[in-house]
Amino acid sequence: MTTENRKNLWTSASDCLGKSGMLSVIMPVYGLESVIRRNLEAVCDYLAGNLPFEVIPVDDGSSDGSAEALRQAAARDPEHVRPVFVKVNAGKGNALKRGFAAARGSHILLLDGDLDLSPSRLTTFFDVMRDQNASIVIGSKRHPDSVIDYPWHRRIASSIYYTLVWMLVGLPVSDTQTGMKLFTRDALGWALDRMLVKAFAFDLEVLTIANAKGFKVAEAPVEMHFGNKIGCLSWRNVVQVMNDTLAIFYRLRILRYYSSVEVAPPSNAPLKVSVVIACPAPSPYLAECLDALERQTYRHFEVIVLPDAPSELGPRPFPLRVVPTGKARPAEKRNKGFAESGADVVGFIDDDAFPAPNWLEHAIKYFTLPDVGAVGGPGVTPPHDPFMAQAGGRVYANPLVSGNFRYRYVGDRVRSRVDDFPSCNLLVKSETLKAIKGYRTDFWPGEDTILCSDIVLSQGQRIVYDPWVQVFHHRRPLFAPHLRQIGRYALHRGHFAKRFPATSLRLSYLIPSFFVAGIILGAACAPLHPWLRNAYIGALMFYATVTFVSSFSLRPLLWLVTWLGVMATHIVYGVRFAQGLLSRRMPCEVASFDHPSENQEKAPV
Repeated sequence: MTTENRKNLWTSASDCLGKSGMLSVIMPVYGLESVIRRNLEAVCDYLAGNLPFEVIPVDDGSSDGSAEALRQAAARDPEHVRPVFVKVNAGKGNALKRGFAAARGSHILLLDGDLDLSPSRLTTFFDVMRDQNASIVIGSKRHPDSVIDYPWHRRIASSIYYTLVWMLVGLPVSDTQTGMKLFTRDALGWALDRMLVKAFAFDLEVLTIANAKGFKVAEAPVEMHFGNKIGCLSWRNVVQVMNDTLAIFYRLRILRYYSSVEVAPPSNAPLKVSVVIACPAPSPYLAECLDALERQTYRHFEVIVLPDAPSELGPRPFPLRVVPTGKARPAEKRNKGFAESGADVVGFIDDDAFPAPNWLEHAIKYFTLPDVGAVGGPGVTPPHDPFMAQAGGRVYANPLVSGNFRYRYVGDRVRSRVDDFPSCNLLVKSETLKAIKGYRTDFWPGEDTILCSDIVLSQGQRIVYDPWVQVFHHRRPLFAPHLRQIGRYALHRGHFAKRFPATSLRLSYLIPSFFVAGIILGAACAPLHPWLRNAYIGALMFYATVTFVSSFSLRPLLWLVTWLGVMATHIVYGVRFAQGLLSRRMPCEVASFDHPSENQEKAPV
C-alpha cells in the first residue's frame, strides 16, 4: 500500500470514526488453513498506521488446522489480531454474531476470510458512508466501478437472486451477498439482536432488519478475484437460501416481526445458573453434553448431574456435582437437582442432548424481564446422528407431524410466547420453581407439560421461545424406537387433553385420531358403493402425495424413509392419543419406574 493510499484511508476513516472511534474487522473462517495467516497479515498490513483497528477472525468449527493458524497469527500480532473460536460449526450468521460480541470498535467491517474481496477499496467505503450519511455501506459486484473476476454461472445466479430479493423485500441495493460490508456499531447491533438466520441468507436478513428500522444503506465498488474456487453454490445451499429468503419476506411483510420483536436488556449483575442433568448413568451422550458445557460463552454456571448410583465424571473447568438418586423418574431427579441448587436460574437439559456454545448466553438475558418465568429453545437433530436417527429427526420436523409446534425441532422459527415446552431444553427462574413446588412426579412423560401450565396459568408468567437458545437432541431411529416414543407421547397427550385441557386439548393433537378414524370408517364404507370406494381411494392417494412432497430430500433414500416415517407416525399417534383420551389413569400413575430399556434404546450406534 502506497503512502498516498494510506493517507487517503486515514483521512476518509477519520471523518467517520472521529477522535475516539475504532474499526473492528470481523472475518468468518471455515476450512482456510492454507491461506488464513497470509490473509490476516495482508489485512493488518493494509490497516497499519494511524488508523485504530482490530481484526477478529472467527473460526466456525473448522475441521482442518484453521484454528491453529489463527493462534499463530495472534501470537505474531497480539495487538491487532483477536481470534474467536466456535467449537461446533453453526453457520456464518452465528460466527459473525460471536465476532460482534467480541468487537470493541465503533465501526464494523465484515470481510470474508478467504479475502477474494480486496480490502484496498475500504477508502471508498468510508467516503460513501460520509458523503451519503449512510449507516451501512455494502460492496456490490454490480456497481459500475467494481473490478471483478467472477464466473459467468455465478453472475447469472447473482442476478436471479437480486431480482427475487427486490421483488420480495424491496432493499434499495443491487447486491446483498458480497462479503464486504461496513456498519456503524448501532446499525449492526440493532440487526443482530433481531436476526434469526444462521447460515447463507444472514447478509440479507441483517440488511433487511436495518433498512426497515431506517438505517440508510449505500453501495460501494469492490475488487474481486474469485480465481478457481468452487464456492458454496450447491443445490443444497441454493434450497437453503431460497427457504431463508422466503422466511425473511414472511417475517418482514406478513408477520411484521422485526419491528415488534422484544429485546431483553442486559442484567446489572451476572445471574448464576445451575444446569441440571437427570440420567440413569454415565454414557457417551452425557460426556458429549458435559464437553459442550465446557464451551459455553456464559461462564456463571454450575452443573448438577443426577445418576442412579455414585459415578465418577472426571474433572471439569466448571463446578460439577454428582448427586446419586437411586432409580427415580426424571421429574424426581430434576426436583432433587433444583433442591441442591442455590442459583438464580435452573437450566434443564437431557443427557442425550448437548447445547450450542451460546446456549446460556442467549437464554439468560430474558430473566431480566420480571414477567418471564422460563425460556426454551429448539432441540435440533445433531448432524452426525446415524441415518435412521436423522430420518427420525426429519419426521419430527415435518410440518405435517409437528404442525404449529415445529419450532421445537428446527432452529429458525421466530421468537414467541409459548405455554408448553419440553424439559430437554428449558430454563426456569428459581423463584418460580419454588412457587410451583417443582415438577409433579406422578407422570412420565408429560411432567414438563404440567410444569409449563403451572408457570403460565398459576403464576401468570411468560415462557419465551428463542431459536438461538439451541441444543442438539439425539433422536431415536426409525422405525420401532421412534414409534414407541411417539406412542408414549400420544398416550399421555390424549389423557392430558382430558385432565389438563388448557394446554393439551387442541385441534392439532386431535387430527391424527380423526385421520385414523377416517381410515377405518372409509374402509368399512368403501364396499357399499363404487362412488364411496373411489372417494376413499382418492383421499388416500391425496394424503400419500401430500406427505410424500412434504418429506422431500435431495437424498432419495432419506426422502423415502422419512415419508414412510411420517405416515407411520400419524397412525401410531392417532391410535395412542385416542387410547389416552379414553383411559381413566396412566400406567405411570400406578406402576413403579424403570428405565434401563429407555437408556439402551437411545444409546449411540
